[in-house]
Amino acid sequence: MAASGERGVERREVNDRLPGTPAAPNAADDTEVSLYEVRRKIYPRAVHGLFAAWRWGLVWLTQLIFYGTPWLVWNERQAVLFDLGARKFYIFGLVFWPQDFIYLTALLIIAALALFLFTAVGGRLWCGYACPQTVYTEMFMWVERRIEGDRAARMRLDRAPMSATKVWRKAAKHGVWIAIALWTGLTFVGYFTPIRELLREVATASLGPWETFWILFYGFATYGNAGWMREQVCKYMCPYARFQSAMFDKDTMIVTYDAHRGEPRGARSKRVDFKAKGLGECVDCTMCVQVCPTGIDIRDGLQYECIGCAACIDACDQVMVRMGYPTGLIRYSTTNAIENRWNLRQMIARVLRPRVLIYVGVLLAVTVAAAFSLHARVPLKVDVLRDRTSLAREVEGGRIENVYRLQIMNTRESPHRVKVTVSGLPTLAVASESDFEIPAATSKQVPLRLQIDAGQAASGSHKIELQVVDAEDPSVAVRERSVFLVR
Repeated sequence: MAASGERGVERREVNDRLPGTPAAPNAADDTEVSLYEVRRKIYPRAVHGLFAAWRWGLVWLTQLIFYGTPWLVWNERQAVLFDLGARKFYIFGLVFWPQDFIYLTALLIIAALALFLFTAVGGRLWCGYACPQTVYTEMFMWVERRIEGDRAARMRLDRAPMSATKVWRKAAKHGVWIAIALWTGLTFVGYFTPIRELLREVATASLGPWETFWILFYGFATYGNAGWMREQVCKYMCPYARFQSAMFDKDTMIVTYDAHRGEPRGARSKRVDFKAKGLGECVDCTMCVQVCPTGIDIRDGLQYECIGCAACIDACDQVMVRMGYPTGLIRYSTTNAIENRWNLRQMIARVLRPRVLIYVGVLLAVTVAAAFSLHARVPLKVDVLRDRTSLAREVEGGRIENVYRLQIMNTRESPHRVKVTVSGLPTLAVASESDFEIPAATSKQVPLRLQIDAGQAASGSHKIELQVVDAEDPSVAVRERSVFLVR
């Protein structure tokens, strides 16, 4: 093996040839194989059909949610706001604090289990219809088609020499792309800084350094991924494409080509009896390849580059209709269904297999547990801190006093008046103010003095319990344990 120059090419003798490829007589085949692949630009053709409509429906739905949610108002504030500075997350009527990290953990577990379930049942549905990379690539390609034309027009434009027409079309396309990317970055930052305040800062050129950085960074990532890298993100950067096979089995519904019907493929006239000529239903028009956003040929079988967008299904069905053949030569099916010629009912019967039932059971259990915990969450949180600068001391009347600090958090968006009581030792009582007003969605630190009559407890540490109760709703109560020191 010898490398050839900077092109990274190795020269080798090839003994095993593809079927149907003639070999040179009495000679070894000297072939150059590239050690790395230079990207071949893909020009996907526009496609219409059932699955394209579903994909665009999800583009609209996801972007209405993403772009529209920061503008919603709830209780005179932004409905969804992750206020990192104040360490509070507002999600409509709920306020989450750092102590509520368990709910984020539950959300991530639910998302992972849902991804496993959908993948086991329907393959890469997330990639093909709802992944941000797919959604923004669809949006950017729509802009590209509107300005530069469809596939053939874009290819001609790229091959054409530089001209005024080429410059303005390219400039217009990239201008719109950059505008979409920057608005996307601004919307993203609007989830962490109130979006109306953010827009005022943009209008007055008074953006802070962090807001500026993240708007430009997220905008640049959107522009680069959806406008330039496109399928490269799915093929080389996304880990999901690499480990998806671990979640597939022969009963996973994927985009498949029915070789029993299609082979041997070949071009023919609509009027020709293809069966008499020994041909299958595939007319080898390559439309399935031309519409594929990752540039693969689904007729070669399932490949990790396939994102399951079903554009090839829509394209092939249109060709089949024009030829007068049954649709479904390329369709959503399973490996078992294709190999065993199962009908739709037989294929669906295999959906509820053990691994799917396990995913469903665990997903339901975690979701129900998280929902119940969220519903039963007490809107008060209390931390009890002993005053380390003042241990047990004797005060007026011979009583023994300990000093504490209570950190009381009100997680509701309405003020609370709470009352503090204590138990655990005879004559133990609150000697300081015991009623406190806690403003809405804030944390307040209050001092607390507890006293006990002398001689009521032996020297040492004694366990006590503090109760913080909502004065208007006794069902809202928090109990915390601490210790009382006697010298």
